[in-house]
Amino acid sequence: MDQYKQEFIEFMVECQVLRFGDFVTKSGRKTPFFINTGFYRTGSQLKRLGEYYARAIENAFGVDFDVLFGPAYKGIPLSVTTAVAISQLYGKDVRYCSNRKEVKDHGDTGILLGGPVSEGDRVILIEDVTTAGTSIAETVPILKAQGNVVPQGLIVSVDRMECGKGTRSALAEIEETYGIRTASIVNMEEVVSYLYGREINGTVIIDDEKKQRIDAYYRQYGVAQ
Repeated sequence: MDQYKQEFIEFMVECQVLRFGDFVTKSGRKTPFFINTGFYRTGSQLKRLGEYYARAIENAFGVDFDVLFGPAYKGIPLSVTTAVAISQLYGKDVRYCSNRKEVKDHGDTGILLGGPVSEGDRVILIEDVTTAGTSIAETVPILKAQGNVVPQGLIVSVDRMECGKGTRSALAEIEETYGIRTASIVNMEEVVSYLYGREINGTVIIDDEKKQRIDAYYRQYGVAQ
């Protein structure tokens, strides 16, 4: 596993973004782990987060694109901090852009904020965790309305590796539906493999009992390998 992936996993734990216990997802699934990106709260945390995203984007898609698009609302700070990191790490200046939930009719008008999206632009979408595709379904028409825009990829922080609406993963469903390549900084298989039996700040993050519960969860909801 790449060094930046290992560092990112520990970073999630230290920021309490990744936690293990008893949780319920929006879809109603009882899950033994939860990822809440709202716990990235400080400037230094956002700086590091942008750098991890930037490395994953370069690794999966390269940096030969024009716009980094973050769907509102969580995608807005992600697009900003990652655009800064791409500039610093790779010397490539890409525009950041996001949508508004409501169209603004005065001042900086329209549905978009940040850099403009123009005819022929190559766009990378950025989100927090694996999505059911709801925000992508809203975002793609907005991008297409700007002209012949090319969505080149979707990057998320963590691929939960669960079934989406059917038997395939949510990311696989997005690839099939919209023809957009997808990638993640890490997936949960990598997370569990790295943290199982490992101490961070004196605490074993995934012990035998937690591992058994995670395995049981994936037997029920995981994507067939």
